Amino acid sequence: MLLREIRNIYHQELAPFYPKSEIDSILDILLEYYLDIGRFVLALQPDYNLKKEEEQPLFEALTRLQQEEPVQYITEESHFFGMDFRVSPKVLIPRPETEDLIRWILETIGDHSQALNILDVGTGSGNIAISLAKHLPNAKIYALDISPEALEIAQNNALANKVAVHFIQADIRTSKRLQPTFDLIVSNPPYVRLSEKKKMRNNVKHYEPSRALFVPDDAPLLFYEILTKYGRANLQAGGMLFLEINQYLGKEVLELLRQQGYQKVELKKDLFGRDRMVKGVFIGEKL
Repeated sequence: MLLREIRNIYHQELAPFYPKSEIDSILDILLEYYLDIGRFVLALQPDYNLKKEEEQPLFEALTRLQQEEPVQYITEESHFFGMDFRVSPKVLIPRPETEDLIRWILETIGDHSQALNILDVGTGSGNIAISLAKHLPNAKIYALDISPEALEIAQNNALANKVAVHFIQADIRTSKRLQPTFDLIVSNPPYVRLSEKKKMRNNVKHYEPSRALFVPDDAPLLFYEILTKYGRANLQAGGMLFLEINQYLGKEVLELLRQQGYQKVELKKDLFGRDRMVKGVFIGEKL
């Protein structure tokens, strides 16, 4: 079967679920993953003839895509900040918006040779911690998660990307202080209100881990309240707290930071122009 014929089938079968550009992107990912065919071959060589054994994994993947399973879970990998990360339904798929959070952290730090202590809370696949470790060679990076399955994936990602990260299994709702204290704490916590779930695509709400996504409608700042207090217990004086946020709750999170005594609080937009991240500086009043 010709490559363009495969493309036509993908567009016909997946049109109810994805826009055309996303279908092309999905097929590019699968061609590269299964057949080591580069992303531009589909455009440059549409009459490339696939063997029968090359077609099979593409049709098997198509069946899973019709059930709205994310392509990243099919290939068990996701590209993020110039690196490849193993993923499974035990961890969230890394998002492009989170790359903006990492860029903001690196820009704020400035001197990347500093020997900083940094903690990533709710590390999931380890994408934040590992990306920071890759760009801050003298920093000690710690990554915490409640899930042993997530930590196993994150540890394997750290090994694959050849960085040193210290992993900790803990629940920040019950654990208070860690050693050492930190120059910077970062987190992308659950922040989607349950009432917003109906607006989400099925490939997210039916496949990605719910406890890493959702918070109750009556407690949308639940994890931010925990994290701001956790920062006060674990940051050094002058240390910084960086948080990814729900785009609709930017002002509320800023106010919470101020109430908890953080200074120089700032709200920043993501690449799509949405309120997506905040930072604050801890002045040194421990809990």
